[in-house]
Amino acid sequence: MTSDRRTVLADAAIDVLAEDGMRGLTHRAVDRAAALPVGTTSAYYRTRQALLTALVRRLVERDQAELRAAGEELPPLRDADQLAALIAGFVERRLAGEGRRRSLARYACAVESVRHPELRDILVPRENAARDAVRAFLAANGVTDAEARTLTLLACVDGLVFDRLLGGGQVSEPEIRGLVAAALR
Repeated sequence: MTSDRRTVLADAAIDVLAEDGMRGLTHRAVDRAAALPVGTTSAYYRTRQALLTALVRRLVERDQAELRAAGEELPPLRDADQLAALIAGFVERRLAGEGRRRSLARYACAVESVRHPELRDILVPRENAARDAVRAFLAANGVTDAEARTLTLLACVDGLVFDRLLGGGQVSEPEIRGLVAAALR
């Protein structure tokens, strides 16, 4: 039961962070968001730093599960347009609903990690099936530095997500197609 309660609290903390920002992330706010008695979060995560660390670990766990599932469902990539369409669909999920909340929380944690390197260590990009598929596609299309280009492409996509979260709007498939074309050059 302890791990279930910890997961509920970490998920609630992600929502609080997305809604109220870093200053709004308090033990009491997480208790309210999780619909648990006052003091519950503090009993599981004694300090704010412990709560933040749990939040970041859970955020990465959820992101990795999503990316793993996306990679497992990927058909063999035939062409750049298909890759662009898949990335555009992923980006759309990052800008709406639950994906939007996680994206907002992730960026807040990334900024916080500048002051707390232990968070940076948790947030570092990880291998996953979706990233592997992009790397394999680039390599199969003659890109000699497929690993570096994969990281650059995904960083550019991440930048577009960040920009649209701040300024509103959507990322268009032609924008993604342009990034994929640049990675293939």
